[in-house]
Amino acid sequence: MKSLYFECETGISGDMIVASLLDLGADEAVLRKVLAGIQNEGFEIKISRVLKAGLDCCDFNVILDKEHENHDHDMAYLYGHEEIHSHGEHDHEHSHAKHEHAHDHNHENHEHEHLHSHEHTHEHNHDENSNHSHENHDHDHDFEHTHGHNHDENHEHEHSYDHTHDHNHHHHHGRNLSDIEAIINRLEMTEGARSLAVKIFEILASAEAKAHNKPIEEVHFHEVGAIDSIVDIVSAAVCFDNLGIQDVIVKRMKEGQGSVRCQHGIIPVPVPAVVNIAQAYGLPLSITERQGEYITPTGAAFIAAVMTSKKLPECMMIEKVGMGAGKRDYAQPGILRTMIIEASE
Repeated sequence: MKSLYFECETGISGDMIVASLLDLGADEAVLRKVLAGIQNEGFEIKISRVLKAGLDCCDFNVILDKEHENHDHDMAYLYGHEEIHSHGEHDHEHSHAKHEHAHDHNHENHEHEHLHSHEHTHEHNHDENSNHSHENHDHDHDFEHTHGHNHDENHEHEHSYDHTHDHNHHHHHGRNLSDIEAIINRLEMTEGARSLAVKIFEILASAEAKAHNKPIEEVHFHEVGAIDSIVDIVSAAVCFDNLGIQDVIVKRMKEGQGSVRCQHGIIPVPVPAVVNIAQAYGLPLSITERQGEYITPTGAAFIAAVMTSKKLPECMMIEKVGMGAGKRDYAQPGILRTMIIEASE
């Protein structure tokens, strides 16, 4: 029996998952057909090849238009010294370092509900000397939070934090779970992909509800509800379903430490949503000495939804390898490696 092995040694986020699965053989045409159903939401996707630490990787980037731009990859905002800027009704902290991703906080993030959707919004030039691509994540926090970062570290995931400021109604107030399910239900996709996408959002909503001590129906996804996070999660579900492998092995998920900034203050890494998901689904976390957030809520929720085993076979044959690039600029380049394997005697 074939298995899908997720090697989460340097983080996992929504965009990293999609890139790695595409590199593994998921059908890009199938994905683009599904995403065509929400193309009017102000985004386009770019699938390209980049070098991370000199290694050839696939990069999945969700590029937002000016109206939906959320600076999800603003490293300065997440880990730098903030300044307070007034934007109409909303004042927010912002820093002047390199923007790799900013999180939208205000829903579940704020204290931190975040879905890292760190992967979309800025296009980068990638080469061997600058190994970073932006996006990592899924971004993927529903929170609004900020991470204590070492700017020399190669950060590679997307956060779906709620740290994004948008003039769109949903960005100010966030989408709830029923709003997102309505979007997913109108897309032309297989039932397997649809049910997985909904399950991932349900896992995220439950983690955020626990973090904020509120009913799940009152949880509003800001960053995760932002279109880039929706695209990441839907794309991950479509690509996984397209590969048709149900046995998923995750031996260990390495996370950093420190803190990250969200709209409501500084919160610890792992962020609460990731901790809640890990607790509820028995995720195999390994806390390293690295500074920064390597596992986004979206990445954790995806693994919680698909993992079937934590143990690799004693001997295995590797059929194919997928390499997905992260977007954050960390000393440890963000690469999600996946493999289609089969136990061997």
